[in-house]
Amino acid sequence: MSKIKKIYQTDPWLEPYKDAIEARHERILAARDKIVPSGGSLSSGINNHLYYGLHKEADGSWVIREWAPNASRIYLVGDFNNWKRTSAYEFKVAGEGNWELRLDGLFLSHGDLYKLFVEWPGGGGERIPAYCRRLVQDPQTKVFCAQVWDPAEPYEWKHDKVLRRPHPLIYECHIGMSSEEPKVSTFSEFRRDVLPRVKDLGYDTIQIMALQEHPYYGSFGYQVSNFFALSSRFGTPEEFKALVDAAHGMGIAVVMDIVHSHSVDNEAEGLGLFDGRDDLYFYQGPQGHHPAWGSRCFDYGKDEVVRFLLSNCKFWLEEYHLDGFRFDGVTSMIYWDHGLGKDFGDYKLYFDSGVDENAVTYLALANMLIREIKPSAITIAEDVSGMAGLAAPFAAGGVGFDFRMAMGIADHWIKWIKERTDEQWSPGEIWYELTNKRSDEKTISYAECHDQALVGDKTIIFRLIDKEMYFSMEKGSKNLLVDRGIALHKLIRLATLGTAGNGYLNFMGNEFGHPEWIDFPREGNGWSFDHARRLWSLSDNDSLRYGCLREFDKAMIGLARKYGILSSKPELLRADEEKKILIFKRKNLIFAVSFNPVESFADYGFEAPGGKYVKVLDSDEERFDGFSRLAADSIHFTIDGLLRLYLPSRCALVLRKED
Repeated sequence: MSKIKKIYQTDPWLEPYKDAIEARHERILAARDKIVPSGGSLSSGINNHLYYGLHKEADGSWVIREWAPNASRIYLVGDFNNWKRTSAYEFKVAGEGNWELRLDGLFLSHGDLYKLFVEWPGGGGERIPAYCRRLVQDPQTKVFCAQVWDPAEPYEWKHDKVLRRPHPLIYECHIGMSSEEPKVSTFSEFRRDVLPRVKDLGYDTIQIMALQEHPYYGSFGYQVSNFFALSSRFGTPEEFKALVDAAHGMGIAVVMDIVHSHSVDNEAEGLGLFDGRDDLYFYQGPQGHHPAWGSRCFDYGKDEVVRFLLSNCKFWLEEYHLDGFRFDGVTSMIYWDHGLGKDFGDYKLYFDSGVDENAVTYLALANMLIREIKPSAITIAEDVSGMAGLAAPFAAGGVGFDFRMAMGIADHWIKWIKERTDEQWSPGEIWYELTNKRSDEKTISYAECHDQALVGDKTIIFRLIDKEMYFSMEKGSKNLLVDRGIALHKLIRLATLGTAGNGYLNFMGNEFGHPEWIDFPREGNGWSFDHARRLWSLSDNDSLRYGCLREFDKAMIGLARKYGILSSKPELLRADEEKKILIFKRKNLIFAVSFNPVESFADYGFEAPGGKYVKVLDSDEERFDGFSRLAADSIHFTIDGLLRLYLPSRCALVLRKED
């Protein structure tokens, strides 16, 4: 067996940082050994969620425990005692900052509402248990309460599959905005109405946002208050399990967008001043407050916090049978300045005093734990800094993520659309930016995710077509701006998928050119749901052009799956700056993309491996809202080492070399 090479051996630019990389590696090992000093599995030592919070014992009695070292008294209050602090519901000190209440002979019922009342020197207040698994919000008062969740019949899993995803094709989604109706949609509605669409398109993974409970719906799920609680605004735990189960039955893996980068500042719902201390779960002083997000920053150097977050990973994996996580806001976690306003143009920034090594250690431990619990699970890092080693194996000196988001690609597409005329687009620059990835780390590429459409921004199709979306999307309409937008929308996506590192992502609805932007109900828009939903009927209406984009996306994803293109690297064959043509090879496929806005080329020749080639995808087909300028059954042969094609303007072809 060959020895795994370290990242500073495969990348000479990292050689000067060998000592820092090895020191980081040893620091992570020491942290792991601290959790499991006997050398056992990390997963066996992480079970906070089984100890803390409310639990029903084998004999039917209840016990609840909480970590609150600054508390002087804790009471359980709720429907069962008229929300009064009484001695029968007073916790006892359990040592090491822990408190415990055994409800022997006391009655709790499924659906009961409850909270803690925590007293501390000089004050006190109602709090939601830190490990609470179920909250509900009163529709009138908007107050959140913990809820006893003890259904008579536990959910029985039907499709407990192991879904390995070495090259995931990800459909990013948000449950609440997945309905066309102006409302908050549910798990059951998503399972019934959206999952079949995902299956039909050919994506093999869904990445679900906003699952952890968050008080403000408009935060898009990023301002988490209760890390173990599934957001009740979308339904019950059983309804979410049914969604996951149905996805597995369709062969679709389920990845959760998990937020461990910060916590909402709220005290009534979240962890703020939980036991009267400002720094119970968070860093002391300014480091404990995020200057841009108005939220709290976890103290990743505190053992109790690390165990809290690691247990959170284990809980979601085991309770809901998830297939992995996308870790949100990793850049904010791993730098003391959260990466704000920083240009990461120097490797030293990945290893100097600006790095929060506590956070790096936590992320490495999380990846180890997840892999122990479910070896098939995938982990994805959302990081804009490009920290070397983040998605490299731990044994190689990395942090251990399976993938990192190739976040710069979407930014470059926006830049080219906004700042360049069509004649100024550079195939060479496009190739470089789409393939500029670390060779030793796996990436997920995307032309646009949810970020590109949040309020104040636009989807790619809306950037290309703008107000003409409202007037000229009928199939019979004649509009050059719309023709351009439709063509480029297809080319941009195919070029992104064709050059993708190891996986591809699309946000819900963008496959058919969902118009406008995403804007959740808020005071500034009159609490409107108009832009917090998906207009599926646009793609289902045969008289409109949206369905053609959906069909192209389906064909594109189908091609990627059929030929397994992401299992090999793309190879550049031609970047023609004059004619605006980009041609590259992947496995036995050749992608020929013409960004030329006006000129078509009847006999365009380029060097290619010898053989016979047949067309397997053509963006100009009528069913994709193209102009059908190419023969459906065209066959091409290399002659004298050259392959010659008819390349229409703003058109992309994929050819397969036959054996």
